[in-house]
Amino acid sequence: MTTTKIKHKGGKVLRQSLINRFVHWSTALSIFLLILTGLGQMPLYNRYNVTKLPGAEWLGDYFITVGLHYLAAVLLIFIAFYHIVNAFIRKEFDIFPRRGDLKESYLIIKAMFTKGKEPPSDKYLAEQRLAYLFIGGNVLLLILTGLIKMYKNVPGVELSNSLLFWNTMFHNIGTVLLILGIIGHLAAFLIKENRALLPGMFTGYIDHDYVKHRHSLWYKKLQTQDEEIQPKGNTNQGTSSKKSTHIPAKSSSM
Repeated sequence: MTTTKIKHKGGKVLRQSLINRFVHWSTALSIFLLILTGLGQMPLYNRYNVTKLPGAEWLGDYFITVGLHYLAAVLLIFIAFYHIVNAFIRKEFDIFPRRGDLKESYLIIKAMFTKGKEPPSDKYLAEQRLAYLFIGGNVLLLILTGLIKMYKNVPGVELSNSLLFWNTMFHNIGTVLLILGIIGHLAAFLIKENRALLPGMFTGYIDHDYVKHRHSLWYKKLQTQDEEIQPKGNTNQGTSSKKSTHIPAKSSSM
């Protein structure tokens, strides 16, 4: 794993590296395009007069939507491959599911509604790791079934009708589950306790006190990693919490 000194301002801790944010937003862009163009091939947009909206005519053009669909698929495959290889090379598995995540997720959600005490969390909450598994699993399913759908178009290739039927079924089911997963992912930020994590996917930084309170296991790792970690408000070196300080953090995946 890599350790870096991060200059920050206002008591923030780096949670998402530039690589993580690149992977996240590239994945989001490719999935958005895949869903948008995939629905256009059904063809829903012509059927429900979406193409009559200003600037939406192209959604009804099969060749345009197919071309964009393939381009987005190539991007998604590249990002997925890059993310997995990078995680194993750097040995950064913070977001990967762990044993006991189901029980821990239940306790965290229960604490949110009962105003009780949450179990200590690492860099990612247990439900975030489960969401990663759910969304990531469906992405891999769509990549596999999508490759088969492309392969059947290669000249000279003949696949059984049964295989094509079930492949299409799993591709469509994976699409629906992925959309539901994305909705759940976004809906999580409706919960007040989760909103402090949102800036991390834009700037990379989240509030220091939030890390110390809700991600105490990760906070302890940061302290162990470098004894010079400075909590918000520390004035031992003649600086205030409003001035720039240095806090170590690990560059990790997703």
